[in-house]
Amino acid sequence: MRSKLFVPGARPELFAKALAGQADALSFDLEDSVVPELKSEARQQVAEFVTRDAVRTAAKVIIVRVNAPKTPYFEDDVRAMARDGVTLLNLPKIESVAALLRAIDVLEYAEVANGVTTPIRLLINVETPRALARAASLASAHPRVAGLQLGLGDLFEPNAIDRRDSASVHAAMFAVRMAAAQADIFAIDGAFADLDDTAGFTAEAQMARRLGYIGKSCIHPSQVALANAAFAPSDTEIATAQRIVAAAREAKDAGRGAFVVDGKMIDLPFLKRAQAIVAAAE
Repeated sequence: MRSKLFVPGARPELFAKALAGQADALSFDLEDSVVPELKSEARQQVAEFVTRDAVRTAAKVIIVRVNAPKTPYFEDDVRAMARDGVTLLNLPKIESVAALLRAIDVLEYAEVANGVTTPIRLLINVETPRALARAASLASAHPRVAGLQLGLGDLFEPNAIDRRDSASVHAAMFAVRMAAAQADIFAIDGAFADLDDTAGFTAEAQMARRLGYIGKSCIHPSQVALANAAFAPSDTEIATAQRIVAAAREAKDAGRGAFVVDGKMIDLPFLKRAQAIVAAAE
């Protein structure tokens, strides 16, 4: 999931275009991009689209960002979106384990009512100071939690933190990545609002990749190719990883737990990383 493209739920004319695009994941948005007057209409439009055969057979991760649990829209959103074909529900403004578990109760009830056969997992937004402080607890609160998504706009702007300060961005990224690692789930980076600053987007995406994020959110199709490129392993990385994996097989046959590749001592943590790179390349 190198690239995750937000698709406004109130813009059905964009749905098919997004599905035909190059983003690894589509995140249909019922929250920030939809004004209150159009919430119900957007919900119906997204629910109808994500259940189409073309969507269910597409090689895409299908995500729906519902409204926050404290809003009057949340339960209707979940009841409408608990459908086979939806991979993840993206939950915004979750700040406690108790709130998360209540949201899961709503989801489980909706799945039973709708006859869902494959349980829908959750992508939890980390976008408030309280959520950041509790990120590790949220990550490990329930098996349905698949990943954490960092939301720097919501986290920084209300608190007068410079969104362009790379040290602050790195600190927040690192904290969320460690919380996700503790629970053995993925972390995905949030959005970058300046559409004209491709260099800034790429630099932030590359920082996220160095920290072990799996991809970055995109708010416009023009950012998708940038994200795909930033999170794709290079030919050099792939070749090195393949040598490590091959050397590991030889070392295992010889009864060695550590071995040398390209002058570097390799043991289990390095082997796991190499295996992940080979898997991503394939």
